[in-house]
Formats: sequence, structure tokens, C-alpha cells
Amino acid sequence: MILEVLTYPDKRLYEKSLEVTEFDEKLHKFLDDMYETMIAKKGIGLAAIQVGVPKRVLLVNLANEDGIQDKADLLEIINPEILSSDGEICYEEGCLSVPEFFEEVTRPEFIKLKFQDRFGKVCQLDANGLKAVCIQHEIDHLNGHLFIEKISFKNKKRFSKEYKEKLKKQ
Repeated sequence: MILEVLTYPDKRLYEKSLEVTEFDEKLHKFLDDMYETMIAKKGIGLAAIQVGVPKRVLLVNLANEDGIQDKADLLEIINPEILSSDGEICYEEGCLSVPEFFEEVTRPEFIKLKFQDRFGKVCQLDANGLKAVCIQHEIDHLNGHLFIEKISFKNKKRFSKEYKEKLKKQ
């Protein structure tokens, strides 16, 4: 089922998400619905709060070398915790909750992540490059933050002006 994606300035996007404690069929159905939604909206990542559910759940599904978003590469990340980070990378980010706006954001290039899978099993993952950027972007959502908070003052002013104009046209 395709879920509705909340868009800025919806106040729910600033809500801090709660830890998942039940790893049941309801969670599995929700993960499947999140995946369908992310693919339908042409995203590479999605946090549960973006579909109005304040749970510490996120998905990341990057395209492979052939440019295909293969479900076999899907990361279902529940209750994530960044154990360490290193380096620095600047990447042009976008967001399904801030449609049609892209801006350079600087984040750590390498992360070590601890999380649970859909069955509650504790896992660890080392990520770098776009995968690390995407995971950090989605974790920001779980903590009630949007990528536009990380951009420069000048670019925030530009964003605010462009976004208000876009909303007027709708």
C-alpha cells in the first residue's frame, strides 16, 4: 500500500521517533508499505516519520552499478545507533518531504552503525559515501530534523523564498 508522505512544513516531521519494541507481522507489513511508497515516490531512503509514524524505522535502497534499485540491496534499519563516524563528504541531498529542493550538505563520510532488522536481530554495518549520507539523512528524520537545517544561512533564505513561492502556486 502506498502511504502519504508528509511534506515540509508539517510539524509532525519535527517529532522525535520512538524505539521499536515489537517485531511482529504489523511491523513487517509497515516495512513493506514503506518500501512500496519509497519506490513509488522515486526515493532512495525513507523514514517512518515521513509517513506519519513516529517509530525508529528507516529504509535505504540505493541503485546498483547498473542503475537498478534492486530490492535485494534494501536496508531495513530499526532502532539505529551510530557507533562511530569519520571523515567528511559533501553531497547534494534531496528529500521526499522537501520536494524539488536539493542542496549541498556536509556529513561524516564513514559510519559504523548498530541496528535491528525486521526480526529484532542486532546487526552492525559499516557504510561510506552515498550509503552513509543516506543513512544519516534518515536518522536525522528519526530525531526530528530535516536536511534544510544543515544548509548555510544564505541557502536557507533562498530555500524559504523558493518554497513559499512554490506553495503559493499550488
